[in-house]
Amino acid sequence: MSKSLGQIGEEIAANYLQRKKYKILERNYRKPWGELDIVAKKGNDVVFVEVKTIGQSHEKSGFLPEEEITPQKKKKLIRAAKMYLWEKKYPSDQTWQIDVIGIEQIGKRKYRLRHTKNAISDYR
Repeated sequence: MSKSLGQIGEEIAANYLQRKKYKILERNYRKPWGELDIVAKKGNDVVFVEVKTIGQSHEKSGFLPEEEITPQKKKKLIRAAKMYLWEKKYPSDQTWQIDVIGIEQIGKRKYRLRHTKNAISDYR
């Protein structure tokens, strides 16, 4: 069975993060209140990574994959991140952030990756 474009994007993102010395803690953490594509650790920080991948057909549209994250999706990501920290019994002062990795397919097996750190803020 061939992998979907989204799965390929997540593989590319996970490999990139590992090369950048992130420790992958979990992938595809799914709960009724949301999904986290990648949960990683960099130093003492927990980093939740949303991966957005688009194929070549979107290339000429001018849209970046990370622009497809709606305000509703942002709220779900924040809630899922908080619930993950609570469920895994992290201390209440644990530092964390939500990054976005946008991946564009630019050829048959070529991709462009953009990593936006702390892309989604929690407006407490």
